[in-house]
Amino acid sequence: MNPDDLDQALALANGWGPRPHGWSEGRSPAPPHGSGGGAAPTGGGAASAITDLDWGRARVLARRLGSPAPPVTLPLDEALDQPLATSLPALSDLPSFDSSAMDGWAVSGPGPWQLVGDWVLAGADEGPALADGEAVPIATGARIPAGATAVLRAERGEVDGERLRAFRTPQQGADIRPRGQECRRGESLLAEGTQVTPAVLGLASAAGYDQLTVRPRPRVEVLVLGEELLRRGRPRQGRIRDALGPMLAPWLRRLGAEVLVTRHLGDDREALREAVDTSRADLLLTTGGTAAGPRDHLRPVLDAVDAALLVDGVRVRPGHPMLLAQLPGGVPLVGLPGNPLAAVAGLLTLVEPLLFALAGRPQPPLVAARLARPATGHPRDTVLLPVALDRPGGAPGESGDAWSAEYRAEGGPEERRFAEPLEFAGPAMLRGVASADGLAVVPPGGAEAGGTVYVREVPWRD
Repeated sequence: MNPDDLDQALALANGWGPRPHGWSEGRSPAPPHGSGGGAAPTGGGAASAITDLDWGRARVLARRLGSPAPPVTLPLDEALDQPLATSLPALSDLPSFDSSAMDGWAVSGPGPWQLVGDWVLAGADEGPALADGEAVPIATGARIPAGATAVLRAERGEVDGERLRAFRTPQQGADIRPRGQECRRGESLLAEGTQVTPAVLGLASAAGYDQLTVRPRPRVEVLVLGEELLRRGRPRQGRIRDALGPMLAPWLRRLGAEVLVTRHLGDDREALREAVDTSRADLLLTTGGTAAGPRDHLRPVLDAVDAALLVDGVRVRPGHPMLLAQLPGGVPLVGLPGNPLAAVAGLLTLVEPLLFALAGRPQPPLVAARLARPATGHPRDTVLLPVALDRPGGAPGESGDAWSAEYRAEGGPEERRFAEPLEFAGPAMLRGVASADGLAVVPPGGAEAGGTVYVREVPWRD
């Protein structure tokens, strides 16, 4: 991100920048909930950190910080799960010739017909032209001979010597796939930004493509901090198992990232400095060390490498001490809290918007849901609460939409459902989110049973 873009993103987060895309005239530029966008220290310009940033504005700022990498052209078998960098025009008509939809006979005119020639097979020449009253055996996918008016299915006719009779005369064009039935040459098959799925690969191959031009997956490195973390065995002697190392890499891959490496650095300040200095990633994540304790080295290292600290705390529970910085080369760094569910909140708040921006992909829409029972809130902060979703139904956009225009533009409600708050939702707990369908965004003060909340489904539910 260039300095002008960074200034605009910070201005937006502070609530006094230019109106974002999707802003509705006449609406108040209020944040998604709560008041204000957070306080920035005086001095330092674009490098000044915004403290206690509102949750919705934090997501907007994170997305504005990411810019897609240049497109790359890859063989089909390497393009899966990456968004198309351009639209996909048809290279030829599909199908490229009139073909048979069934095994049977290509016939000309009304029957009965005189059989001529051998089988016309898929991949072979179209065979001899047919005169009125003639027929030739044909296989599924074979080219239709000139003069044929229909295909008679094998089960609907019988042969007597060299004569073919139909149990039921086929209509003109029956069981013929006409040239260009699916598309004509030059027609756009898929729009730019379409995610390459197995079906997209099949369509591209059918359309004659050997390669696709896509936006590359954002490259991410994960740095797990904390001397107290064990990587094997049971928790013991004041030490705990590392939950984030095994969780983050697959979670990030589900979001479309290429995880280059997960490094466990303990509380080694020099190792952290070296990892930051030598990173080849488009996005760097750290876990733990975001506070100011005696073994929290992230902030001193960011100072040492002359990084710009942009967000220092977000008004969200769990996960308040997350941070967002930009390294001198322009690479963003997200500092996730060390508590597991707090780190998940950081993924949803800062990492997900950044990753989708770096990939050139739209963010998945949020799901509007009615609470099955009350959700306890925080007096001033957003709460991200694991929920189970069920009983889809009702219309989106009913009552309760208090979100700001820029937040809704980042992915508005898609569907009205019911959300059941789950237990075991403390900052250090994963039991709740392990069985959750998503995380509900509970506004300050909480929400009553039947009230509307918005839910980000976990990526393996997408």
